[in-house]
Amino acid sequence: MRVTFNFATALVGLLSIASYASAAIEDYNRLNISDAAVLFIDHQVGLFNLVQDTNPDSFKNTILAVGDTAKFFDLKVVLTTSREDGPNGPMMPELKAKFPNAPYVARPGQINAWDDPEFVKAVEATGKKQLIISGIVTDVCVTFVSLSAKAAGYDVFVVTDASGTFNEAIRDASWSRMEAGGIQLMNWFAVACELARDWRMDLEGLANLFGSHMPNYKALMDGYNGAVASAKK
Repeated sequence: MRVTFNFATALVGLLSIASYASAAIEDYNRLNISDAAVLFIDHQVGLFNLVQDTNPDSFKNTILAVGDTAKFFDLKVVLTTSREDGPNGPMMPELKAKFPNAPYVARPGQINAWDDPEFVKAVEATGKKQLIISGIVTDVCVTFVSLSAKAAGYDVFVVTDASGTFNEAIRDASWSRMEAGGIQLMNWFAVACELARDWRMDLEGLANLFGSHMPNYKALMDGYNGAVASAKK
């Protein structure tokens, strides 16, 4: 069999590949500092006891890391709780203390935060279209509000490691449901890196942010700084 080379056909093929690659890049919906807000959904001391799909110490650290990320990038924040006067309990005090001036919506009974007009009003008041969401529990408080916000026209990014639920099977099913609804799933470190875009925006600040919540990253930076100091001697 004789194979012939047709330049025109090859060129069309290359252009098609380039066009596809370009479309893929354009379709990448990245977090943008100027258009992102952070929603903390039901990170309550009572509900915290229900979380069994992750280590509690690591989970708490990650929730607070998302809080510090919001502060580092000066993002708009909305806090909400569900029936905090009952067994769900109040919001984690360490988290609430980080945002004394942020809107705080104590919902009287709505399970889905989006069903509370005051919460929706607070989200709309941020003026942002990208919502970074985390909460307890993943399959209810996070999934419900995320799907509702997506249906309302927002771009939704769920922080998986700052959200928790009863077990891994429930967590995985929740992730599948949200992904099917067009919601992006990210971990805390990826959220911070995507917001930053470039180390040069604040190298020392980013290193401190990561090091304060990731012991292995702090060890990395300490080793590097030690090596640099030794080389200067």
